[in-house]
Amino acid sequence: MNRNRIISCAIIVVAAIAGTALATNKIENDAKAVLGAKLSLTQAISIAEQHVKGRAASAEFEKSGTKQFYDVEVVAGSKVFDIEVDGMTGKVGKVAEDVSDAEEDEDEDK
Repeated sequence: MNRNRIISCAIIVVAAIAGTALATNKIENDAKAVLGAKLSLTQAISIAEQHVKGRAASAEFEKSGTKQFYDVEVVAGSKVFDIEVDGMTGKVGKVAEDVSDAEEDEDEDK
């Protein structure tokens, strides 16, 4: 019985170490991706703000496969937009009105 407990504990420890190593590797890969982008976060924010003539509320670097982009949330008037800015070219990709933020504001008013 003690032998089974020791084996079980050893398996748990190995799994925990492997999980930590994988998480660390992902963080390092994300850092390398950001460093590989030709556009800085500040530049991406400026591009997004100019695109909808608003002010940035938040921004983050995203990586999806080989695509690297900044996802910038911009407030313009009473609307909120999610804007993708290509991390290599600075071109604006997807622009979508963020209706979930508007719905949250309506719920808070009730």
